[in-house]
This record gives sequence, C-alpha cells and structure tokens, in this order.
Amino acid sequence: MLKTLLAFILTVFLGVSPMTAAAADTKLDPENTIYLDLPAGRVVIQLRPDLAPNHVARIKELARQKFYDGLSFHRVIPGFMAQTGDPRGDGTGGSGQKLKAEFSSEHHLRGTVSMARAANPDSGDSQFFICFDPAPYLDGQYTIWGQVVSGMEHVDAVKAGGAFNNGSVKDPTKIVSMRVAADVK
Repeated sequence: MLKTLLAFILTVFLGVSPMTAAAADTKLDPENTIYLDLPAGRVVIQLRPDLAPNHVARIKELARQKFYDGLSFHRVIPGFMAQTGDPRGDGTGGSGQKLKAEFSSEHHLRGTVSMARAANPDSGDSQFFICFDPAPYLDGQYTIWGQVVSGMEHVDAVKAGGAFNNGSVKDPTKIVSMRVAADVK
C-alpha cells in the first residue's frame, strides 16, 4: 500500500514515473505495450484494455499498419497536452473508423493517453493526446486507453504551439514510429 501511494505521489505531483525504461520493458505485457518513438527518444505506453478494450484493439491495429509513422503532433498546449494521430495534420482527419466511447472512472494524470474526439462522444477515431499535467476536467468525458510509463521527458520535448491559436504547431514534431512492443525485434 505504501509503495502504491508513493508511486501515485511521484506520478501526480512530481511528474516522475516510478518505473525506469528498463523496468517498464521487463514488467509490461509486450502485447499491451506501445513503443512511441519520437525524435528525442522512446516513449513506452502501457495499454489499458481493462478500461477501453475496443480503443486498445484499434490503436494496436493502426500501429501494426504503421498508420502513425510520420504523423505530427499538430496541437500542443504547454501544461495541458500534446495531440497527434491526424493524417491531415490539422485536427480534422482520422482513419475513417469511429469508435464508441469507453469512458471510465480513471483520472487524467501526467502521462495519461486518451482519445481525442469531436463534440459527439462516439467520434473518437485515430487521434489521441498525452497529458502533460493532471486534467481532472476531462475525467469521464474522454476515453483513456494508456499510460506513459517511461520516456515522458521525450513528450515534454515535443514542439509546442501558441495559446493564441489553440496550440496549433508550425513545423511540428513528428512521430518516427509507433509499434506494439510484441512486434519489435
């Protein structure tokens, strides 16, 4: 119990992951782990099929199709989140397959990976965001499908947009590759 509380405090208040990259890789199920490679380095995301089985299945399907490779972080707001997954690069595109929302009681903390959507709760497609800081006002309204367990410093290095244009980024950081860990040799 004390270890769990300490891990929670480190993650929420200090933004420190309680796992190192090596520890994360050895303790995580490779079939439910994503390697998000960015120019600054590798981000390891633990998938949460217990919260959002349909979203996790779709993210893995898209990663296996190499859908995310080369896509930009088109909307990045410091202190809030970094958004990607749009093949158009402007926030209006997707893979063409809408997903029914899978809301949970899980909280949006630093490193939470959640599905972006339009006003319709069932409009999530391929776009997702990674929280820089806790965002409790999103809880229960966006589908959480993962958690960064190492490499959050590389997400922090993603080029940010301006507050005046809702985080839109000129010359944005691009995803090098996004793979299911079980598929990486």
